Amino acid sequence: MKQAVEFIILGTTKVGEKSLVLHTLSAEYGRRSFIVSVSKSSSMALYLPLNILSGEVSDNHLSDLWRVSGLRAEYPLSGIRSDVRKNTMTMFLSEVLFRCLRDGEYSEWLYNWCRQSILTLDALGTTDPSHEDSSKTDPLSGEGTVSGDGVANFHLLWLLDLCAALGFRPSIEDLMPFAGERLEDLRALLTLERPAALLLPLSGARRSEIASDLLEYLSFHLDTRLNIRSLSVL
Repeated sequence: MKQAVEFIILGTTKVGEKSLVLHTLSAEYGRRSFIVSVSKSSSMALYLPLNILSGEVSDNHLSDLWRVSGLRAEYPLSGIRSDVRKNTMTMFLSEVLFRCLRDGEYSEWLYNWCRQSILTLDALGTTDPSHEDSSKTDPLSGEGTVSGDGVANFHLLWLLDLCAALGFRPSIEDLMPFAGERLEDLRALLTLERPAALLLPLSGARRSEIASDLLEYLSFHLDTRLNIRSLSVL
């Protein structure tokens, strides 16, 4: 039986010359892997991290690795793919999701939040009025319009939102054991309005330290060590 499904690409694994395992997140299946047939002429750009795809899943009672076909991109995400900073950030965000979520765990709300946050990143800094209107709304509060650029701080606010989405929204007191001298920067990120927080002036080194602090907080609550290799490329 085939079922239409929309999912987010978290990563891929090549299997031989003609198959690719897609590690995905969907509302129906949560984090789950599917296999897709590829050829030498297939465009691998379709499978970039955080692409939002739709296709048909064929269930197979003989295997946990179901096949997916008829894949197409739901959004061009041109605002991401044309920006080196955003492209790099998708590697980090997708790895965090892959490490945080367990196979089979699913939540329609979590999927919708992830989907909206991708569209928000895609629209961030754009002045093109033809861009998807829905992607200009803050993904967690559903209020306001993101202004300015703010790309450099996006992953920090995204990590804070992910904590809330997973059920352990941090207060400044919760973050004290993890933040050290970065506590005041985290306080600003928590308390400022979203547009102002996106534009909070921080050095690249400080952003990396804050991201590490938030990953430590996530690791503590998930009871697992999150070794996010892509943090070093941000």
